[in-house]
Amino acid sequence: MKMGSRYTALALLIFLNYYSGMVFSQLPSGQVSTMSRIYEIFQNNTGSSFVWNNVARESNPCSWRGVSCSTANSSITGLYFPFFSIFTSEFLPVVCQIDTLEFLDVSNNHLSLIPDGFYSVCGEVNGLRLLNFSRNRLNGSLSSFNGFRMLEYVDFSHNYLSGEIDLQFDGLDSLKSLNLSHNMFIGNVTTNLGRLSLLEELQLSFNHFVNEIPQQISRYQNLTLIDLSLNGLSGSIPEELGQLTKLRVLVLSINNLSGGIPSSLSNITTLFRFAANQNNFNGTIPYGITRYLRSLDLSYNNLRGTIPSDFLLSPNLQSLDLSYNELEGSIPTNISTSLFRLRLGSNSLNGIIPVFSLGSLVELTYLELDNNSLTGPIPSELGMCENLALLNLAQNRFTGLLPPALGDLTNLQVLNLQFNNLVGEIPPQIIMLTRLQKLNLSRNSFNGSIPLSITSLRNLTNLDLQGNNLSGQIPGSIGNLNKLIELQLGNNQLSGPIPSMPQNLQIALNLSHNHFTGSIPNTLSRLTGLEVLDLSNNGFLGEIPNFFMGMTSLTQLVLSNNRLSGVVPRFGPHVVVQTNGNNDLIFPEANPSPTTPEKRKSLASDIIIAVATAGTGVGLFILILIFVSRRYYYRINDDSREEMSIIHGKLLTPNSIHRSNIDFTKAMEAVSDPLNTILKTRFSTYYKAVMPSGTRYFVKKLNWSDKIFQLGSHEKFGEELEVLGKLSNSNVMIPLAYVLTVDSAYLFYEYTPKGTLYDILHSSIVNILDWGNRYSIAIGVAQGLAFLHGCSSGPVLLLDLSSKSIMLKSPNEPQIGDVELCKVIDPSKSTGSLSTVAGSVGYIAPEYAYTMRVTAAGNVYSFGVVLLELITGKPAVSGGTELAKWVLSNSVQEIKWDRVLDFSVSKTSVAVRSQMLAVLKIALACVSISPDSRPKMKSVLRMLLNAR
Repeated sequence: MKMGSRYTALALLIFLNYYSGMVFSQLPSGQVSTMSRIYEIFQNNTGSSFVWNNVARESNPCSWRGVSCSTANSSITGLYFPFFSIFTSEFLPVVCQIDTLEFLDVSNNHLSLIPDGFYSVCGEVNGLRLLNFSRNRLNGSLSSFNGFRMLEYVDFSHNYLSGEIDLQFDGLDSLKSLNLSHNMFIGNVTTNLGRLSLLEELQLSFNHFVNEIPQQISRYQNLTLIDLSLNGLSGSIPEELGQLTKLRVLVLSINNLSGGIPSSLSNITTLFRFAANQNNFNGTIPYGITRYLRSLDLSYNNLRGTIPSDFLLSPNLQSLDLSYNELEGSIPTNISTSLFRLRLGSNSLNGIIPVFSLGSLVELTYLELDNNSLTGPIPSELGMCENLALLNLAQNRFTGLLPPALGDLTNLQVLNLQFNNLVGEIPPQIIMLTRLQKLNLSRNSFNGSIPLSITSLRNLTNLDLQGNNLSGQIPGSIGNLNKLIELQLGNNQLSGPIPSMPQNLQIALNLSHNHFTGSIPNTLSRLTGLEVLDLSNNGFLGEIPNFFMGMTSLTQLVLSNNRLSGVVPRFGPHVVVQTNGNNDLIFPEANPSPTTPEKRKSLASDIIIAVATAGTGVGLFILILIFVSRRYYYRINDDSREEMSIIHGKLLTPNSIHRSNIDFTKAMEAVSDPLNTILKTRFSTYYKAVMPSGTRYFVKKLNWSDKIFQLGSHEKFGEELEVLGKLSNSNVMIPLAYVLTVDSAYLFYEYTPKGTLYDILHSSIVNILDWGNRYSIAIGVAQGLAFLHGCSSGPVLLLDLSSKSIMLKSPNEPQIGDVELCKVIDPSKSTGSLSTVAGSVGYIAPEYAYTMRVTAAGNVYSFGVVLLELITGKPAVSGGTELAKWVLSNSVQEIKWDRVLDFSVSKTSVAVRSQMLAVLKIALACVSISPDSRPKMKSVLRMLLNAR
């Protein structure tokens, strides 16, 4: 039974005991007095969050929330205080004055220390069975547990504890479960865990433990759960682990373990989950390892040889992941009918997909065989796997037609068949895939026209048909795909008129390398959320439309090799425009010639005459304008209720220097001048505002008019900003103040003079970022992101983490921006697809296409792309190819990793190259296709620090 399940059962038992008692029974006076003291401590330290606000101090404590008593309410047996907003540790020695206490749960609070008095007093409570201090802010080292004879369950997970673990738990007679995961412990994995060796659960993941897994751990014969993942463990897996005959779960993921997988593990009849992904295991897969397993993950290792013939046959096997190894040979023909997930991608497998078992795989939901050397036709028998939700056969050598039987996969959500040798027309049966969200048939040899029926797939979010031989017109009803965020039709033979496109397109619209002619259609102006538009290598005529200037989300516009003419509009610095190969284009001068003295004199004379003629009227107008302007700006500091609905400003920072420098009136003047614009992103515009004191600030204007923002919720937004304003981290842009108006929100930040990471990495004429600076930036961003994910008030997720949202105070001091967007945007009120908040092209985690959820794992993926930018020197998207996909395809074999490094940096020294390769390994883990395989940010930070 897992630790959480034990807590649930124990808590239920506690409260059943309470409810079955008699309310009027009397507790001992000492326990009543003790609870009265705890009441007082909580009342004085938790403020408005005091959980017993509606409880009389004189009432029976057995009726208080979180207090459990014996059957007759004659004694207190448990104190259950999670989410009580407790900051003080003053109550801890007090609770242990209750000598009948069995359970103490103070998880999910804000405790930073455990006083010494707690250990001495609570150690004498003979019946204490459970201590749960998880998810607090505890730091420092752990003291030894002396006494505590009956203590069975100890949980200190998700804190900031450090130091080594040696003898702290050795004196516990009854210890059954120990959870120290998500801390900063160092040293070796201890085997001093209770005198009687009764331990059943050991969870030490997400720490800094090093060296080998001790063989002595096998003496704990009652162990059912071992989790040592996300540490720095090295060496091999001890053969002695095979002696743990009760072991059910073994998790060793994301360490530096090596050697082979011990065959002794196949003898554990109770073992149902074994995960050892992201290590350095080599050798072959032992026979019989899956005999009893339900879940096996050995992905991201260096395993070689063939897959054993009995490997997929176990009737218990439900989930198997061997992706990113060096396996060869064919896929076994016999496959268990219980299989739910099968991932064999990124190996060197060959042969055909075995058809013998396909008809019986009714449970199979995820099948990923991508990036291998599989051949032959795609078997039509796949259509019998009726529960398939994801089918990924990309980057193989499949030939022949696309079988119409795939239309029977009515539960399919993702179909990836790119980079194969498929031919013929796209079968009309594709219309049957009504749940399909992502369809990628690119880089094949499909011909014929795009089926008209494809526009009936209303759940499509990503459609990629580029790199085929498709001809004819784009279906006129393509605009009906109102959830589509990416449309790739480049490198085909399409022609005819360009119809109205889906208005929610965001990631890209690629029509390049086709036969389109005529002027660029005005209907494209509707695509206000589009980031990349590629119309290159066609026959477009006429001028470049000015409506491109109004497409505020554009970051890349490719118009090369057409027949465009006229003057090229002036685009902002945030848009990369490619126009080469249009011989009749006229480029405006970068610095227009100054007006001649004669013209200036003439113009001045005209102005003087005009002013003299209308002096009285103009003077009156100016006076009125000044009066109205002063009233407008006065509202910023006016806290009256009637003006609050119009405009409101508030300082968030406690810093007295910022509070004295920030001038709301001056700031609003700055944002009204377009010349102060520094940066434009999809969600906001940054302005530079110089205060009367000379101090510079960023004032960021959010687009409040978009319905994805929480209209009419100014007060709630202000409350959320109050929380963010209390954060403190040098690698996060913390809001210092804000101004809310009816249609806009303005946030104030410290000024970062070096611009964005994107600018300094990709837009500088001379790249000034050496590896030392790049590595410091990687560490800084990781520290900021780990801080945000670990906030005690709840994780802060980023909706748009990219090199353009990372500001630089100096070449090695990054700050993560746009942290408030998670509090601003309300996806449920979006006018279109949830994709509006997905992030920037190239940084979006692949699972977002079918989950539509912003997650911590998705943030890790985005950070991995940023790491790849720092390592390769390439942008997240170039030439229509995403950087992450390019790196993954070029790094299947570790011996080829050098080819993806930025040579201008890696050539500096052997030490620099070695460190870049170490960071590349971390980046590859972050951009893993499977979100479950990605490390948490805290572990990423640890791995980066260890890469020094």
